[in-house]
Amino acid sequence: MNLNREFYERNYTELKALNPVMPILLRSGDNCMPAVTTELDFKTEDVVKYMLQKGLFNGDKARIEAAKAYLKTDWKTIRYERWACPGFDPEKPYLEEDNPEWKTDKSITSKLGKYIDLKSAAEEQLETLKSGPNQEFERAKNSLIMCQRIDLWCAGPKEVEAAVRHLGELGRRVNNFVPDTPEYITEWYPGNEDFVPGF
Repeated sequence: MNLNREFYERNYTELKALNPVMPILLRSGDNCMPAVTTELDFKTEDVVKYMLQKGLFNGDKARIEAAKAYLKTDWKTIRYERWACPGFDPEKPYLEEDNPEWKTDKSITSKLGKYIDLKSAAEEQLETLKSGPNQEFERAKNSLIMCQRIDLWCAGPKEVEAAVRHLGELGRRVNNFVPDTPEYITEWYPGNEDFVPGF
């Protein structure tokens, strides 16, 4: 553990400089389980797919059908139709407070008909699939969050490298993350005293 802390203290600046577009946060502490953690942007679709794969709907056909229908939502059309009424955004923050009657305004709803239908259907499906008696949706979200952490108790360099590779692959699949290769730095030697941050 002390070796890890010394490594962080000696190389933290270099690691940060070598990975300018990747937010790296290294922390060390006494009596803590060593771990590698990442932060992935899981979407609702990822949670729904996970629930279907793990059978977390407990055979509830209505919720299963709602989940499958939700995954078929045409988000591209919804994003396009959102702007069908020039000068009006149905997803504008505080819209319901500023203009609570907009859904009864025919000049707006006639142009946003397709958007309203698709969006309402998606919201209804989401509400149905979340309606489980045991908060299955929230539990599924927590399970996905937990897969972002790998404990490294008694791990050596190979295990740490494998963990980082695994999380990197997970990030690539979930967020289409593509590592940014350095333009100038091609090699890194831990503890190199000649290294100047910023180059």
